[in-house]
Amino acid sequence: MVIPFASIDPTRGPAAIREARRLLGDGRIRGLKLHPPLQQFAPNDPIAYPLYELFAEARLPVLFHTGHSGIGTGMPGGGGVRLKYGNPMLVDDVAVDFPEMPIILAHPSFPWQDEAISVCLHKPTVYIDLSGWSPKYFPANLIQYANTLLKHKVLFGSDFPLITPDRWMADFEKIGIKDEVRPLILKENAVKLFGL
Repeated sequence: MVIPFASIDPTRGPAAIREARRLLGDGRIRGLKLHPPLQQFAPNDPIAYPLYELFAEARLPVLFHTGHSGIGTGMPGGGGVRLKYGNPMLVDDVAVDFPEMPIILAHPSFPWQDEAISVCLHKPTVYIDLSGWSPKYFPANLIQYANTLLKHKVLFGSDFPLITPDRWMADFEKIGIKDEVRPLILKENAVKLFGL
């Protein structure tokens, strides 16, 4: 199953709002995907708040790239990508200011995994997806919380085409996720979040 998300640059101001209204109006998208390090904005910058307001009103999730970015890795100056914008603590403000809006922290948030876990534990509408990293590299604390306190707030994701679903699933089988938690991560948590 494919669930379409829009990606809109919030720094485009009124043009971003017009595009979001158009996409929301036709009912085909199910959320917003933002990449703050690549789009060069802090998630808690008020410039993005008019965009969040639209998605909060629609009760659709906003997914934020968090943590390290493969984009720009090894390039001079990291290709201009500023990793600081991927710190999930910047999303905590968004969760406070839009308490009804579902938020997904995309990727294990290396090097800020503890911060991502904390935000997810503290804010009831915040989830963590597991895309962008092979499960064999997941830190022990992520596995521990996915098996316990966050078992209903962790979502499958592969980051295709960079990591194929087959490769991700094969690596996921080899890590210490409890048998009763696997279906939650792989399907049931997303079914609940998206109202499928």
